Amino acid sequence: MSDYRNSKQRLRIIEILKSTEVHPTADWIYEKLKKDFPNLSLGTVYRNLNILVETGQVDRLEFGKTFDRFEAKIDKHYHFICESCGTVIDLDIDRQIDNKLEEAVKNNTKLKIKTHKVQFYGICEKCLKNK
Repeated sequence: MSDYRNSKQRLRIIEILKSTEVHPTADWIYEKLKKDFPNLSLGTVYRNLNILVETGQVDRLEFGKTFDRFEAKIDKHYHFICESCGTVIDLDIDRQIDNKLEEAVKNNTKLKIKTHKVQFYGICEKCLKNK
């Protein structure tokens, strides 16, 4: 972990991320922070998010979309991504699936697994109801 001082902006970003389940973009976070920090730039938000990701306090979610999303929930978990509206939902499912998947790869290859990510894609309940 690097030696970064805790800034008010960085602490506020963590608070914002812990208070929401929407897996926001940097732009969304910037809009929330502007009220507290009127001179804030979007570049500052990105720099702080990168520091938080680097220090393991925040997770960056990269789903192949134009914008990364961020979350403060850093424990290992799965996500469901709605292909219609883009909503990202945390899935609370049995973690033993992770262990079995890593064990299968380990036993069938000569690769050293550090971690893995699994995302599920489809249509969320809200979008299904609106069809």
